Amino acid sequence: MAKEFTDQNFKSEVLDSNKLSLVDFWAEWCGPCRAIGPVIEELSKEYDGKVNVGKLNVDHNPEVSMNYGITSIPAILFIKNGQVVDKLVGAQPKANFVKKIESHL
Repeated sequence: MAKEFTDQNFKSEVLDSNKLSLVDFWAEWCGPCRAIGPVIEELSKEYDGKVNVGKLNVDHNPEVSMNYGITSIPAILFIKNGQVVDKLVGAQPKANFVKKIESHL
């Protein structure tokens, strides 16, 4: 299951991790965000132990969202060793996520 990233745990779960992290910035009211929800869950199972896959609700966690300049959602950041290494914006097919993950493993 995808992790829940928050303003409180973002540093320990994502920035301090030595694994690649996929962070899905989303909100309950966002249709495209809900559309990619199942894809995020699938990726969390498929890459369990290899990639930190999680979601960050922008309404409940404004600090991290502002720090990364998230202005449209869904926005998916790929973070490795504390740095953003890639990004996807908008609903995307699963293959696009897989391609980004594989290029940074």
